[in-house]
Amino acid sequence: MTRLGFVLASDSCIGCHACTVACKSEHDVPLGVNRTWVKYIETGAFPNTGRTFSVMRCNHCDDAPCMTICPTSALHRTDNGVVDFDDSRCIGCKACMNACPYDAIYINPDSGTAHKCNFCNHRVEVGLEPACVVVCPTHAIITGDLDDPESEISKIVARDATAVRAPEQGTNPKVFYRGVDQASLDPTRTRIANDGMIWADTTKDHPTISPVMANHSGNGVVARTAYTTTHPMTWKSKVSGYLVTKAVAAGVMGVAALMVAMGHGTSSSAAGVLPAVVAAIFTAITGALLIGDLKQPGRFLYILTKSNTSSWLVRGAWILGAFAGLTGLWGLVDLINAEGALPWLALPMVALGAAVAGYTAFLFGQCEGRDLWQTPLLLPTLLAQAAVAGSSAYALLDLVIDVPEQDAIVIVMLIGLGSLGGLIATELWSHPSRSVELAVLEMTKGAYAGRFWFGGVLAGIVLPLVLAAIALASSGDATTALAAFAGLSALIGLFSYEDAYVRAGQSVPLS
Repeated sequence: MTRLGFVLASDSCIGCHACTVACKSEHDVPLGVNRTWVKYIETGAFPNTGRTFSVMRCNHCDDAPCMTICPTSALHRTDNGVVDFDDSRCIGCKACMNACPYDAIYINPDSGTAHKCNFCNHRVEVGLEPACVVVCPTHAIITGDLDDPESEISKIVARDATAVRAPEQGTNPKVFYRGVDQASLDPTRTRIANDGMIWADTTKDHPTISPVMANHSGNGVVARTAYTTTHPMTWKSKVSGYLVTKAVAAGVMGVAALMVAMGHGTSSSAAGVLPAVVAAIFTAITGALLIGDLKQPGRFLYILTKSNTSSWLVRGAWILGAFAGLTGLWGLVDLINAEGALPWLALPMVALGAAVAGYTAFLFGQCEGRDLWQTPLLLPTLLAQAAVAGSSAYALLDLVIDVPEQDAIVIVMLIGLGSLGGLIATELWSHPSRSVELAVLEMTKGAYAGRFWFGGVLAGIVLPLVLAAIALASSGDATTALAAFAGLSALIGLFSYEDAYVRAGQSVPLS
């Protein structure tokens, strides 16, 4: 099997952008997005300065995370080793964009599908070279078979000092750089200066180290980014909202199962059809948010009909479907008064609810471009959030129905909030990589600090903890009101924290 790759000779590149123009022309790439582009960085201080050019594009990785996470196998490998894409299968979920550590994938604004460099495979398959190779005036772009020791590219890689981008990600990229300044390959070592870039007006979508990242001690910034392209944030409030709505659905049914275990299985309002209805509503909202975030929402069923079973988007859809089915059965069993049936469903419900709450940890784990999301603490954090969300929903329901074991609900809330606070604190002090350190800085001191501290921590943990503790020590209507207020504050804080976390994870530039 052929393994096609690139050598990009930065020591020969003159920054003429011929490759970018040829690529746009060959593939009719719309304005505002690029399959390949030239990044400029400037080092040193006047008069001892230097400028380095590096061509950025898909790395056609041997272990491509974009292929693993793609729910419909729209991204796939061809026989020559190229990672190509199939427009007709793409649902526009944007997961591949967060999985790619190189910022190489974009959503085509005309088609609503994911596009990237595909090695001009339509040319290669008929014996032609990629368009960028043909037009390069200095032979700075070399292609060939990396498995052929006699090919020019193999000889360069074997003979010369070459480097790859983000080798720590373990993707085994097949794009090698010769004669490049290492700062050009690590976007955390450069930033766009306050006076902007040459030949381009900067926008918020130009990825760069933020001021709070650049100003912390030991920031490691050694050069300025003089020219690059925009890369808008991929996942925003809809994804943050979906994390909360599915936590509510899973948590409510978990508490309902606890009610059944405590002998209240005959209470339709507290443990039967009502929590099932609440969970069904929030599961439906979860699905609506997921579909609404797709760039091709009409193709959402492709997740089930064209499934890539290695993707946690697909597995998550299966889990949500099974949970919806079990929730419906739970409500039906209660409606038909099937005596003694709910206890048999309680344990499967807890297990499936935990899966609903926690599968996103594995989905985010497949987003290898976002180091903040790779933490092993994410799974227990999501489970703790489900406990908080479920008990909070029950505390609010207690305003309109008679919920037995009121103290148990508050205790679950306290345990969930305490666990969540401990997990978040541990996450803040754990920086396994520079990217995680910078993302945490942005979350706690940068653009998302208000959402994190005032929303996530103060409103989402501290205030509910205090109110829940007072409620536990109170009685009667005071307990109900305090617990409900604590629950409402916790739910608002939960969204605020998730929004800060999701956005901060995408704040560190990848190119």
